[in-house]
Amino acid sequence: MGSSLLAMLRRELQLAMRRRSEVLTALAFFVVVASLFPLAIGPEPDLLRRIGPGVLWVGALLSTLLGLHRMFADDYADGTLEQMALSPLPFAWLAAAKIAAHWLVCGLPLVLLAPVLGLQFALGAPALALLTVGLLLGTPLLSLLGAIGAALTLGSRGGGALLALLVLPLYVPALVFGAGALSAQAAGLDFGSHLALLGAMLALAVFFAPLATAMAVRIALE
Repeated sequence: MGSSLLAMLRRELQLAMRRRSEVLTALAFFVVVASLFPLAIGPEPDLLRRIGPGVLWVGALLSTLLGLHRMFADDYADGTLEQMALSPLPFAWLAAAKIAAHWLVCGLPLVLLAPVLGLQFALGAPALALLTVGLLLGTPLLSLLGAIGAALTLGSRGGGALLALLVLPLYVPALVFGAGALSAQAAGLDFGSHLALLGAMLALAVFFAPLATAMAVRIALE
């Protein structure tokens, strides 16, 4: 089973590399969103530090939405998804491999870029480190929840808009606790509870999201 999962993950990464333009579009969107706010607001360090965490988290959240609709759509269109569903491997494991590939391609680059972009908001080293840790917990959660939405809207007309309507409310807790950790740190308060809640949500999503995604895909295939 382990070798099959690795093969599935490798396949997904290879397919993603063939669509480099989509990956680069998501990264460019994140950079543009994060860069326009300091230009519009002006060089006021205190104000930039206050809005920076929220801007970076919202940018990361919206960037992950850009490629979600392609997570299952191509395999659904050419019949590959049906073959995967007939595989002896549990489909939840295959869904987990797709989700992991999505995070490696779309989520991890955002985590690596965020501290660099955070310098535009006059964030200090402790805040940048906390931002990185928060995104390391939050971006996998976004991919896991987004996969459920992508599976539920599979094959529907206007799936992109419907996907955003389904997924954005699920993203709100991650946004609140992720940006809230930085706000608490800036105010000198305890931010560990925010990270603990993010970690708890991630742990639950790791267990339940692949199962829910697999069930939604099977419903779409029927």
